Amino acid sequence: MQRRIDHGWRLRELMAARGMNTISDLIPHLSDRGIHLSDSQIYRLVGGTPERMNLNLLGAILDTLDCSFEDLCPVTVSAVPDRATGTFDASAKTDAFRPARARIRRPE
Repeated sequence: MQRRIDHGWRLRELMAARGMNTISDLIPHLSDRGIHLSDSQIYRLVGGTPERMNLNLLGAILDTLDCSFEDLCPVTVSAVPDRATGTFDASAKTDAFRPARARIRRPE
């Protein structure tokens, strides 16, 4: 079995819980911690789920919101069944799936 790892992104929820309703409320807090991002970068950070992130930015967000990584980004691990490998059961009757043999005749 393979394991599938999914993560969430709860930045908007945690901001709302702390009274920060717009991205303008987050900008001064990040600036105080040495993180200077444009409005569009913060908009994408709040509105979507980032695939990559600088650890300094992550630390600044965690410090600003006074939360842990698990609060901000909950991770779930689930088991995924393996896909079929193309092998077959030895006890299965294979003749039922075999096509008729082709006969090639020489021209007369």
